[in-house]
This record gives sequence, C-alpha cells and structure tokens, in this order.
Amino acid sequence: MDRDDGPRVRVPEQRAPEQPGTTDTLRFTVLGPVRVRRGSELLPSGSPQQRALLAALLLREGRTATANELIDAFWGEDPPSQALATIRTYASRLRKTLGQDALVSESGGYAIRVGRGALDLTLAQDLAAEAEKARVAGDRCQARTLINKVLGLWDGEALASVPGPYADNQRTRLEEWRLQLTETRLDLDLEVGCHAEAVSELTALTAAHPLRERLRELLMVALYRSGRQAEALAVYADTRRLLAEELGVDPRPELGRLQQRILQADEELARPADEPAPAPAPLRPAQLPATVPDFTGRSAFVTEVGGRLATAEGSVMAVSAVAGIGGVGKTTLAVHVAHQARPHFPDGQLYVDLQGAGARAAEPETVLGSFLRALGTADSAIPDTLDERAALYRSTLDGRRVLVLLDNAHDAAQIRPLLPGTPGCAALVTSRVRMVDLAGAHLVDLDVMSPEEALQLFTRIVGAERVGAEREAALDVVAACGFLPLAIRIAASRLAARRTWTVSVLAAKLADERRRLDELQAGDLAVKATFELGYGQLEPAQARAFRLLGLADGPDISLAAAAALLDRDPHAAEDLLEALVDTSLVESAAPGRYRYHDLVRLYARACAERDEEAAARESALSRLLDFYLATAAGVYALERPGDRTVQHLEAPRYQGLSFTDHGRALDWLYSEAGCLLACVRQNPGPDSIRRAVDLLLAAKDLAESGANARQFETAATVLRDAAVAVGDPHAEARARTTLAQVHSMAGRFDQAEDEARRAMLLAPSIEDVWTHCNAPNELGIIAGYRNRQTEAEELLGQACAAFRADGNQAGEASALCNLSRVRLAMGRTDSAVRLAEEGVALYNRMGLTLRLANGRYALGLALARANRPEEAEGRLTEALAVFRESRQRLWEGMTLFRLAEVQLTAERPAQAAPLAEQALTVLLRIGGEWRRANVLTVLGRALHGIGQADRAQVCWQEALSVFERLDAPESESVARLLSPAGVAGEA
Repeated sequence: MDRDDGPRVRVPEQRAPEQPGTTDTLRFTVLGPVRVRRGSELLPSGSPQQRALLAALLLREGRTATANELIDAFWGEDPPSQALATIRTYASRLRKTLGQDALVSESGGYAIRVGRGALDLTLAQDLAAEAEKARVAGDRCQARTLINKVLGLWDGEALASVPGPYADNQRTRLEEWRLQLTETRLDLDLEVGCHAEAVSELTALTAAHPLRERLRELLMVALYRSGRQAEALAVYADTRRLLAEELGVDPRPELGRLQQRILQADEELARPADEPAPAPAPLRPAQLPATVPDFTGRSAFVTEVGGRLATAEGSVMAVSAVAGIGGVGKTTLAVHVAHQARPHFPDGQLYVDLQGAGARAAEPETVLGSFLRALGTADSAIPDTLDERAALYRSTLDGRRVLVLLDNAHDAAQIRPLLPGTPGCAALVTSRVRMVDLAGAHLVDLDVMSPEEALQLFTRIVGAERVGAEREAALDVVAACGFLPLAIRIAASRLAARRTWTVSVLAAKLADERRRLDELQAGDLAVKATFELGYGQLEPAQARAFRLLGLADGPDISLAAAAALLDRDPHAAEDLLEALVDTSLVESAAPGRYRYHDLVRLYARACAERDEEAAARESALSRLLDFYLATAAGVYALERPGDRTVQHLEAPRYQGLSFTDHGRALDWLYSEAGCLLACVRQNPGPDSIRRAVDLLLAAKDLAESGANARQFETAATVLRDAAVAVGDPHAEARARTTLAQVHSMAGRFDQAEDEARRAMLLAPSIEDVWTHCNAPNELGIIAGYRNRQTEAEELLGQACAAFRADGNQAGEASALCNLSRVRLAMGRTDSAVRLAEEGVALYNRMGLTLRLANGRYALGLALARANRPEEAEGRLTEALAVFRESRQRLWEGMTLFRLAEVQLTAERPAQAAPLAEQALTVLLRIGGEWRRANVLTVLGRALHGIGQADRAQVCWQEALSVFERLDAPESESVARLLSPAGVAGEA
C-alpha cells in the first residue's frame, strides 16, 4: 500500500554526462515497444533478446555496461554456457544497425552514446523536472500541460515484450513512475477546477490499483467538489473495508482526516488547498465597454454617481440606479462614470446588457453563469439553479472589490440576484423605469441635456469650424432634437459624414419634426420621436431596409438572412446594412452579422406598421422563413442522404444557402439556432404554419443534440397550439409528432405518449405520408420504453411498412433498428440482431453517416444481448465516434452508457465504471432524469464489481429515488439491488 504524502514528480535515475561525438540522427523509445529510428525511418531492432540488449544500454543513458552486468540483466543467476558469445553477437548486430559511433566497446563492456533528447525517457525526465519547477513556482496550468506531455510519450507498456530480469525490474520502475505522474496530474486537475472531468479517470484507476490510497483520496476530493458528497464518503468506507480484508490495516491518517472534512462539509475543501508557492493571480474581469471619446457635460451627475460608488470602499455595498427615457444617455453616463471609478475597484469590473426594454429580457441565471465564468469559476462548478448561482456569485465576490454595471434592466426583480452582497463591491444600474422597489439604492433620474451641453456635444461630433460658422442653425438642430443625446448624436453623425451639407441644410431637414418632439412627455413615444430624426434622413432604400429588418425576431441576423428578408442580393443588402450601421441605427455584432438595440427594433417595427402594407410585411417574413427552411433542409439532406423527409416538406419559394462540407453545414445550423427558432415562433399564421413546422423537422438536430432542446420544445409547443387554433390538422399532426420526440428524449414519456397518440388520431383524416410514417414510429419507441412490447412491435411494424411504401429507406432502416430493440426486450435476440443488421445494411447502401451510427448503436445492443461482447463493443465504438463528430450529445452519452453495459456483461467492471462516469457527465443537462437514473444503476453495478460497494449503494439510492418519483418500472429492479439478497447476487 502506498504511503506517500501526495504525488510529486520523481525522476527515476540520474543520467551520465553527455559524451562528445554523439549521434544526433538516431531516436530511441523505451516507453512502449523498444524502437530505433533514423530520421523518419524505422530501423530493425532484431529479436527480443537483441532488443533487451538495446534497452539495457539505453537505460544506462551513456554509462558503460560490463559484460557481466549484461549477462545478469539477461539471464540472472542461471546464464547459458555461451552467454558472453551471445552478448557479443547481439552487440555486433546492433552496431551494424546503429553505426560505429553510436554503439562503442570499452572497458570490457558496451555503451550507447547518443545526443540529448534522442531517448524518449530522457525527454520525459526533462519535461517532468520542468513540470515540478512550474508547480513549485505556482504555475499549475503549465505544470499540468508539461506532465500531460510526459504521459503522452508512453505508447503502452514500457519495454513491451523485452525479456529478462533487468527488463522486468525496469518495467516495474517505469510503470510506478508513470502512475506517480498520473497522480500528480490528477492532483493538478483538481487544483485548477477540473474535478468533474477527473472522476471518470480516477474511477478507472482505483479499479486498476485498488490498494493505492492516494488515488482513493483524489477520487474522494473530486466527488466532493462535484457535489457528490455521499459517494465521496462511500469511497472511504469501501477503502477501509478493502484494506482490512486484504492487508489487515486501517486507512492512513490523511484519508481519515479527509473523511472528517467531507462529513463536516468543509468549505475550504471545495477549492484547491493553499500552497506555499505563489498561486496564479485570480481573474480580474475588465468588461466595461469603451467610453465615448466625446462624452459631454453631465458633470453634476458624474460627481453624484461617482461619489456614491466611492463609498463602496467603506462599510456598505453601494447601489446606484440611473433611470430615464430611451436615448437620454443612461448607458453612456454609466460607462463613463464606471471607467472613472475603476481605481476604486482593483479586482475588476463586470458588465451586462440585460435587454430589459425588449420582449425577452436576459434571464438572471444566464447572466450569473457568465459572471461566474468571468470571475474564474469552471463550467463544471457552476450550479444549475438561480438561487445556487446567486449564492456562489456572492461568495466569489466576498473579499473582492468589484464594480458591476447592470445596463438596461427590466425591473428590480431581474437585478436583485445580480447584486453583490459584501462591502467593497458596488452595482451601477441603468433602466427605463425608476427602481423605487430596490431597497437601499441611490436613485438618479437622468433628464435631457441643457442647451449648452447639447450644443457642446453637437460641436464635438461635427467640428468646431462648421458649427462656429452657423451657430444659430446649430442651436436650431439641437432644439429640434429635443436635447436628447441619442438624437443629437444621430443627427450630428449624419452631418459629419456628409461634407457637402451645411448645418442649415440639416436644420431645414429637421424643421418638420419639431411637433413630434413634443411627444417626449409621452413615455415610449419620446423614443420613437428621437429615432424619427435619424430615420427621416435615410435614403428610401435604406429606410425600407430599416423597417423590414426590424420585423425579424432573434438576437441578431446574418447577412444572408437579411438579404432574403429584403429580397436583395447579398452585396446590395450589405451596402444597405453598413449604411444603417453608419447612422448608429443598426449595430454590427460581428463581421456579417447585424442587430438592433432593443429600443431601435421597437421603433423600426412601428415604422413598418405605419409605412409598409401588411402584405409587404408578411412577404418579408415569409422570405426569411423560406430562407431558413431551404437552408435547414439542405443541411438535413447533406447529413441524411436518401432520407425522403426533405421531399415531404413544404417547398420554399426562396432559396437558401447550400453546403458541401458537413462541418460547415452543422456550424451554420448551430450558430443560427436562436434566429431560426425565433423565426419558427414568429410564424404561427395560417399561411406560414406548415412551413414553420417543417423548419422544425429539418432542424431536428437542434433537439437531438441537446444544445437547444428547451428552445426547440418551446417553438414546437407554440406551433402545435397555433395549428389547433387555425384548424390545420396537417401541421398539428407534424407538430405533435415532433413534440413527442422531444418529450421522449427528455424522458417525459407521459407527455410524449399523449402527443404521439393525438398525432395518430389525426393521421387518418390527412393525406400526409410523413405523419403516417413517423407518428407510429415515435409511438412505438415510447411503448417500448414503457415496456409494452407487443404494442410497440405492432406500431413499429406499421411504421416500417409505411416507410417502405414511401420508398424511404432511411426511415425503414430507423424503424427496423427500433423494432430490433423491441425484439430484444421480448427475448427474441436472434431476430433483434437480424433486424439491426438489415437496418445497418440499408444505411450503408445510402451512405448515411449519422444515421448509420444510430444503426450501429442498435446493432451493438443486440450483439451484446447475443453474448457477442467484442462485436458489440466495436459497433458501439464506431457509433460513438460519429455522434461526437456530429455533436449529438444525447446519443454520445447513451452510447457511453451502452458501452459500460457491454463491459459489465463481459465481466470487466473496471472498464465499465469510467464509461458510465463519462455518460453521466455528457448527460448532465440533457436526456432527462430517467436516463440519468439508468446510468447511475449501471455505474453502481460497476463500482460494486470493483469493490466500491458503499459508493455503489449511493448510486442505486439516487437511481431508486428518480425511478420512484417517475413511477418507472425500473424501481423494482433497483430496489432488489439495494436489498441484502441483491447485493449478494451482484457479488
């Protein structure tokens, strides 16, 4: 049993000084098979005995080995009579391979003289020494990187297949060093916050080395930091029992102290232990937007708000809330004051636009996740719920002096979870509404500029020479702008960009707007009046683009999508959009992407309703929907060649983008997910609902990947309800079938079955081949999950026949694979294998990469049940690679789960446990509780198989709790596992 005080990199042996005249072109490896290369050429290393001689000389690193030492290394105490002659023969052959300069004879022995870095072991030793230096210096990330490089030099077992007692001893020594390096790297993993990722590897290592207490200690810490306290304590109980049974000893004191800290929920243990070496500096976020170079006036407000923020250095946490109408300059003032206050907040500044004036304000939990990441919290350490994130956020800020700028807030309820909770920090809030219900806040009402400030701002943008020549006209301009900063900036920017205009020309253009500016007293209408000034100066084509683009929902819009909405070619659309960017009416979020400020979007829509016919507005949104449908259908067809779903979609009247590269196609789909799903939700009308539903069908990868499942479900629900409202059973059946699949993937089988049955009821009344094929397929899958196998078999047979009648081989293959799983559940294993093989054969003929992976997944399940574990593992591993490449996280997690089952069937629990751990990590926020409970059940069986019975009990208890809450039939089998008889059976 190891008794070290924690892993530190130990270099196995000292090297001899480098000798002159060495050979630089030769490269040797001993951390795996013994090999020699000259450049890129692999040289013959001879028989195992000849490789043993080569290894023995290399491991002396330039020192001479005498003949007697080599004989002992080869044969130990029982050498053959011709041992010396044999050694000389092997040496002669090696010299022919390596050259005279590399293998030298001296002092009755031999030595290999090569340059530094020619041997992988010496390179590993150098890197390990550098890693130790980096760790002592506090650079954990660099140390971790270097140790990973060292471990990457191993290629399987060191000195593989090399005979002799010396090789055996060295193999053991090098394997121990490798394990120490692994422990050190895992220790560093925990120190940098990668505890969730470390659990899987540590589970496998503790299974392979059950008596190595340091690995158990690291596993306990990793589990504890991953929120799995009960499992961490179970590891200790398993270790104590194992040591007593195997060695008759107790765990070392360090392990006992760790157990007590976990029992006491020690908060210090939840983060890396302090080290005497300097630690990396904490992240200091600097997220403030740039302040405008022409900031003007507002001196009283700057002094008032800045003075309030400075009090944060005292005994209270300062909160200032700046309110005012849109365009009055709240954000500009807040950013300017925040920059001036930076010296008071040396630990950083956080910023977020809360989008409070829009239809979809930012969710506090999303903002907290972004803030926590900016403050250095690893993704794996960020909890799920709002309350937990808010608590961790306040804890993270404790002891720091950080300024938080919460821009464009909707109301006090939105920002309360985002406020720091300790002295030294401050929050600065801007909003269109006064935060009268925000306790303790210093409220600031920001009004329009004074005439002097307004003229000063106008002059700074346009230029003193032009304004000085026409001062009266300039006063007329700022008066026409209502002294509203945003309106002044828009008007002045237009004038500055047009050198041929005079100030009088601009004043004349604004003259007709003065009555509109009186509406400043009418809330939101004041914002519209302000934007009307910039809007009125647009060319007709620019103004129409501004109106129509504002109709589209979504966080932003791509150039290609904007071109479709405007019915322009991309070059013409780009010219229009860039002109709008110049006027500050549109922002360029990134190259080729554009967005409105939320208030500008509202104004643009008001303009569209006022200035565009209803038919023109509907046509613009229809073109955008067609663009997304055509492009998504192309991506679907590229991913699933031969699948006839695309032929059953509504034909778009506007073309989309086309791709030949799978990666670029998926990049487009996932990057456009927010905009695409927003477009779906925006088109529930009778003329567009079928295309909107079909866009969901074409974008089903967004649901299956798990990345956008919630937004996808929301869009599908909107369309289902809309289809019912407009009386379109065709769209309703497709929407319900899609919803059934979404609910099924999330483990919500009651809701899934309800939607699928309703779709089945609609099918006879509509002539829709897609529904006739897919509704029974989905309902059959659900029936199988609910253990109604006879019903599932009938439904999937019906689906298979419908797909076959449609000539949809991809659909037929899918139904066959689903039917294979039902036959498995019915105990008809041979039939299950045959059906899965038929499905795979169909997929192979069509070249369906992604769906072929689904087929191999089904075949892997059937082969596993047929007691063909090696073949099952092969098919599932092939499927796993495709799912990962296609970003199908749900299927990736389920395949890892099935691979764990295969390893259990093959009685390899040590291999099953890390696979199940990986499945848990991948399925953390997708797949639903039912699937998670199934993985926990398998993980428990694997842990029990490697002697970690207490931890297994924790996994089964959690699984049972889920199954009982879902009223799932699996609860009975898990309850049996937890019974004394069940535990004995597992043993």
